[in-house]
Amino acid sequence: MGIFGNLFSKEKKETLDKGLEKSNASFFSKLSKAVAGKSTVDDDVLDDLEEVLVSSDVGVSTTLKIIDRIEARVEKDKYLGTSELNEILREEIAGLLSETGSGDNSELVIPKVENGPYVIMVVGVNGVGKTTTIGKLAYQLKKKGYKVVLGAADTFRAAAVEQLEIWSKRVDVSIVKQEMGSDPASVAFDTVESGVAMEADVVIIDTAGRLHNKINLMNELSKVKRVMQKVIPNAPHDVMLVLDGSTGQNAFEQARQFTKATEVTSLAVTKLDGTAKGGVVIGISDEFKIPVRYIGVGEGVEDLQVFNKNEFVNSFFKR
Repeated sequence: MGIFGNLFSKEKKETLDKGLEKSNASFFSKLSKAVAGKSTVDDDVLDDLEEVLVSSDVGVSTTLKIIDRIEARVEKDKYLGTSELNEILREEIAGLLSETGSGDNSELVIPKVENGPYVIMVVGVNGVGKTTTIGKLAYQLKKKGYKVVLGAADTFRAAAVEQLEIWSKRVDVSIVKQEMGSDPASVAFDTVESGVAMEADVVIIDTAGRLHNKINLMNELSKVKRVMQKVIPNAPHDVMLVLDGSTGQNAFEQARQFTKATEVTSLAVTKLDGTAKGGVVIGISDEFKIPVRYIGVGEGVEDLQVFNKNEFVNSFFKR
């Protein structure tokens, strides 16, 4: 989401470590069993490692890619020891995340847009923490000095509009909304227009999270995009898909559906704290070739973190 600096505070790192505690413990418990009694990485260890990665929600496709890369390294160094496996896994997983552009740094900077605010359209099914993610993101952007306008375009659920309004008041940012059942595209148009008039830096549009009819979803999101472009030709600048990391493989299916329905340009993976399913971050980013921009590792407003691949891998593999 723009240009990033290199700051990652001690407090953020501690929150990340705590948030990934269960993923870390589960992964290493399985890994320890896989290499028990083995001194070198052989076919049996690789078969067991494959099972460990798949059961850690990394996903089959990404797991096979990681195994292939480790096999190539074993072929190169015939005496690769199991004691080195941890470090090799770190390197290969960080490499995969790099290839998707995920989390190179950890400081958010919103790019300047010549003809108006930077527009983020947020998509995702109901219940993944979409509105909460928008609220936390708005808080963090405002704290950094950006002028933010929210758009309540999920007009099919009264609760979604109300929740976003609560966040707008809590964070003290402007919100554009209409009556329940209004045309979402109309709300999006009004929000972007208001953002231009108010000389906002960022506009964040919430959208409906229904997946029961993919064609309707596709048409709706396409319409929302088209009307925004009447105000700012290249809007939205970012289409962010919010996924609930605690759902494991179900998050892959949600990503599959939404990437078919619209062009997704970034990911936010929520609810990673309290679950052992942190591997979904690796698998989804790799499988769909979409950068992870944010991860949710706690309830607090600061616990939505700009994703940093190195810190994530370090916390995931922390002994």
